[in-house]
Amino acid sequence: MAKVSVKPEDLKKFHNYTSPKSAILVTAVDEKGKPNIITLTWHTPVSIDPPLYGISINPRRHTHELIEKTREFVVNFPPWKLLEKVHYCGSVSGRTVDKFRQTGLTPWPSEKVKPPSIAECYLHLECRLGRSPSFGDHTWFCGQVVAITADEAAFEDGILKESGDPILYMGKDRYQNLRAHRVQMRERD
Repeated sequence: MAKVSVKPEDLKKFHNYTSPKSAILVTAVDEKGKPNIITLTWHTPVSIDPPLYGISINPRRHTHELIEKTREFVVNFPPWKLLEKVHYCGSVSGRTVDKFRQTGLTPWPSEKVKPPSIAECYLHLECRLGRSPSFGDHTWFCGQVVAITADEAAFEDGILKESGDPILYMGKDRYQNLRAHRVQMRERD
């Protein structure tokens, strides 16, 4: 098996080697309650006790500013059938576009935080911001999970059924589902 050496400076190339990563939709609101959606793939559970979930966002992104100001966000897990909408939410800025209006996604009232959940998603983690250290060119928002809602039919014994069909991001605007159905989306501008 031939191996290739990648310089650490080429992280942009390297981080695609670590794919697939599940694509999520994170919702946040401004001080007036106007919601925004961002697509992310850099995210993970951080702790079970207390329940913590982390997301990584570049400070240039609109959602970064919203979370810093309001200190709340919701992590939404979309099914494969939302692929076009997930890609769109990661391709345009919420500073200039109402992503809920443009995608037709449904804002659904959260139980304990102001940002809405997305009704079409199968899992929602409502978070209040804990720590938010900066690492290089991204900020790590570590949220205390204060409420969880899930589509009960999508899970069996707490594990996502195949019918849940999450969106896996492969890198360079390529997506795949659990059935290895790979799609190349239009390159971002």
